[in-house]
Amino acid sequence: MRARGALVTDIVILVVAADDGVMKQTVESIQHAKTAKVPIILAVNKCDKPQADPQRVKEELLAHDVVCEEFGGDVQAIHVSALKGDNLMELAEATVTLAEVLELRADPVGQVEGTVIESRTDKGKGPVTTAIIQRGTLRKGCTLVAGKAWAKVRFLFDENGQSVNEAGPSVAVEIVGWKELPSAGEEIVEVESEQRAREVVEWRIYAEEQEKLKGEQQAIEAKQRQHQESYKREREGLAHLSWRQRKSALYRANKHRIAHRPSERHESAELSLPVVIKGDVDGSVEAILNILESYDADQQCQMDIVHFGVGDVSENDINLAETFSGTIYGFNVGANKSIQQMAAKKGIPLKLHKVIYKLIDDLKEEVNSKLPPAVEENVVGEASVLAMFEVTVGKKKVLVAGCRVQKGQLDKRMKFRLTRGRDVLWEGSLTTLKHHKDDVQMVKTGMECGLSLDKDIDIMAGDEIVCFEEIEVQQKITWDPGF
Repeated sequence: MRARGALVTDIVILVVAADDGVMKQTVESIQHAKTAKVPIILAVNKCDKPQADPQRVKEELLAHDVVCEEFGGDVQAIHVSALKGDNLMELAEATVTLAEVLELRADPVGQVEGTVIESRTDKGKGPVTTAIIQRGTLRKGCTLVAGKAWAKVRFLFDENGQSVNEAGPSVAVEIVGWKELPSAGEEIVEVESEQRAREVVEWRIYAEEQEKLKGEQQAIEAKQRQHQESYKREREGLAHLSWRQRKSALYRANKHRIAHRPSERHESAELSLPVVIKGDVDGSVEAILNILESYDADQQCQMDIVHFGVGDVSENDINLAETFSGTIYGFNVGANKSIQQMAAKKGIPLKLHKVIYKLIDDLKEEVNSKLPPAVEENVVGEASVLAMFEVTVGKKKVLVAGCRVQKGQLDKRMKFRLTRGRDVLWEGSLTTLKHHKDDVQMVKTGMECGLSLDKDIDIMAGDEIVCFEEIEVQQKITWDPGF
């Protein structure tokens, strides 16, 4: 969204908090402004706070090639307070001055051109876009095309929500009258008629489909070449054999590919989380999808985006989630009572958030809950074998290891491991655990005991007995969205 804004605007006002200084998002904004080759005006905000240090901010910006005028550069720096309104007029004057120096001009006549900044679906107005007009004057009744959508302008609203009759260059305006919702960042152009608008949209859809088919055809041809080469290599290796020998060799080679009988088929055990994404505006959905594109934990649990869109959660979203056994995530959108009741009745998780970070955290937790628990070992105690001796139990002789507990405690209910050096000789349970002549459940550090294993093992003095318990812990995905 920052990159799109930098490409649309003529002057970037870089707002940096005087108390926080240069942050990660500040550096990102500077990079976008430089990529777009747009001049910068620095607005140091929150200068009314006691801990504000505007000078530190300007010095930190030197490391990112943003040199203010007082350091010999060409970037104007204005100290402002948005809360109290201090120096906001000076910021406006600095912007106008820079525009005059750069001789920024726009043509208010001719065909309208602009850019979609944001798009959303309004309950009363239908598809609505916020746009910046870059050329011409937009009026009610104009026919516009943006991407694969077109509009007959019915209403125009300014930044205060007041209806206006026209909007000239550099004016931000809400446009009502779109037949479909265009994506944020699309260029807006005016056409002479509705018929022409339909032709343009149909051509763009056709061109996109052809491009998609071209890409799919290339993939198909590459796969065919791969199969042909594999087939030739396979045949060359069998060329010296008779047809009967060749048939037998091919059967042995492809035996594993033969389909199982229906009773032997089994479903894939791969974990997956189907999700439906809904956002208030196109830019919000775009931001969420960009974060989800970085998902790289498919080997643990696949994430399938079955649908995404702009607007409140609808019955169609519930049905899609039910079909794919998925979860609905909404950002800054609502769900009326009947939709919530339908989701609850069908057992569809409906998770609505106002903060994008909390939405992503919630989604991570949902993926984590899909993962099977991991088993971790917790060492309870360790003992050293001091000597071996035999004890007669009835008519049977039982081998007993005399041990001293070196660390922790030995608990008969836990699991045990016998090690010699780095080699593990046995894992299992104890049949007996005695202190002196008494059967006990637990032996603590420093105490001596006698124990026998549930399996005949050649135990030697110096071997180590480790007592441990297995604990199930919730696995976590390796995906890091970056915040």
